[in-house]
Amino acid sequence: MTTLLVIPAYNEARRLDLQAYERALTAQEGLQLLFVDDGSTDATLALLRAFVASHPDRIDIRQEPVNLGKAEAVRRGMVQALGSEADFVGFWDADLATPLDELPALIAPLERDPTIHVVLGSRVRLLGRRIERRTARHYLGRIFATAVSLALHAPIYDTQCGAKLFRPGAPLQDALAAPFRSRWIFDVELLARLDRRIPGGLIRGACEVPLREWTDVAGSQLRWHSFLRAPFDLARIYWRDVR
Repeated sequence: MTTLLVIPAYNEARRLDLQAYERALTAQEGLQLLFVDDGSTDATLALLRAFVASHPDRIDIRQEPVNLGKAEAVRRGMVQALGSEADFVGFWDADLATPLDELPALIAPLERDPTIHVVLGSRVRLLGRRIERRTARHYLGRIFATAVSLALHAPIYDTQCGAKLFRPGAPLQDALAAPFRSRWIFDVELLARLDRRIPGGLIRGACEVPLREWTDVAGSQLRWHSFLRAPFDLARIYWRDVR
């Protein structure tokens, strides 16, 4: 079975670990990659073009002429992915904070249970797991995750991990039809849209998989003002898509 991952990339030349992508492509025969270059002004696009040349049948690039922001880059990439014949689609952070070794564990629920439409990687600190997050972000994340869980009426532990898989079909296609209104918590907005569209909502149609490894990679585009805006975006999502 094939899985097509959308990888949004904006000025990621210094952080792209192409050797890690190469290892994943070698180890996982069903893996395909769609990089979305979001108007990068550094060497990101040149690096990706050289990489695609080594695997033209399994890697593709979508180039945006101007920076659209991660939310729209992911949405456009996912819409393109839905036009492929992949069994599963998803998006993954370019810095591989979640290693691609985690992908088979996220695929498993989709293969095992046809009622599952969404699989979320979840950064749960457990014994035997290597989850390395900055302390402030961890606790702010826990507060925000609790607010999201209450807003969506679903016991979601982690909505902001950049590793998510989906079952292609009408619910996902419909949920991706319109641009996201939220620039930074589009993950939550997408889940809210899917909650109305998949049979049984998120309670029955979504699954969280605790990651074995996740590392907070330096150089993230996320800034502190994003955390300050998140509660207001969440309130708007609740009033528009949930209530």
